[in-house]
Order: sequence, then C-alpha cells, then structure tokens
Amino acid sequence: MSHGHLYQQRIKNAFDKKVRPCKFNEGDLVLKKVSRTLKDNRGKWTPNYEGPFNVKKVFSGGALILANMDDEELPSLVNSDVVKRCYA
Repeated sequence: MSHGHLYQQRIKNAFDKKVRPCKFNEGDLVLKKVSRTLKDNRGKWTPNYEGPFNVKKVFSGGALILANMDDEELPSLVNSDVVKRCYA
C-alpha cells in the first residue's frame, strides 16, 4: 500500500474514535435545525433551531418522525443529523 493511503486510513481511524453517534428513542424531546429557504430580516439574530418536538418513531437509517407538542406529526421525515436533544 502506498504511504498516502496508509496515512488517510490512520487519520480516518483517529477521527472515528472521537465520533459518538446520537441515539434517539421514542418520546425524546428534540430541537430541529431551521432550514434557511426564506430570507429573514432579523439577520444574525434569527433562531437556529425550532421546537421542541417529540420523537414519534425512529427508523434504523437515522430517520425520525417528529410531532409537535400538540401531537400533530410533521409532514416529512427528518434526518437525525439535523436534530439535537432538548433538555427542558
């Protein structure tokens, strides 16, 4: 193997040791990252997350079905990369 390939593999292994995947369970409270499709006049003061939401169902690939606090489900699935746990 070439030196470059071995170096990349070492760097990948060092990075992967630090990564801890986030596990969500049904009933957890989460905050969802706001998608910036619309222009907001508040500038840098716009909130980065919206919610809290309840996790209704968790799929094996990391997809989540979220529901707001009134138990109304969101129309689409959400990737677990765009949510974070809410401790409220």
